[in-house]
Amino acid sequence: MRSLREPTRATAGVTFDQMLEKIRYEGAYPTRERAETVTHAVLSALGRQLTGDERVDLAARLPVEAARIFTAQIPDPEPLTGWGLVKDLATRTGGTPATVRWDTGAVLATVGHLAGSELLDRLLAQLPSGYALLFGRAELIQAA
Repeated sequence: MRSLREPTRATAGVTFDQMLEKIRYEGAYPTRERAETVTHAVLSALGRQLTGDERVDLAARLPVEAARIFTAQIPDPEPLTGWGLVKDLATRTGGTPATVRWDTGAVLATVGHLAGSELLDRLLAQLPSGYALLFGRAELIQAA
């Protein structure tokens, strides 16, 4: 049985450059530099939201450079909702909410792929509402 912190076979060995190329493609960015700027901002924002084992496990599945960006952040005591994250990033980067929503989706879809389904389920269970769509998943809400 493999450890939960061990990278999955599908994501093991992905380099930061390969991750950036995937994000560049997903986000339709004209340059690698733009993809890297967006990736840095979104990983930093996500690093301010996650704590505990999920934070450690995600860092272990990211390329080293991405994990450093992600773990350099101190988690906020009160995590933001998905929409709150987008608004916060828009304020920090000077972007519009629509552009930042696009950027966030491009990065987090790739991060979700690297995380794998089981870890992504755990991340979404820890985070407030609104993150599933940012990771490219439908957000199902139970009827009251």
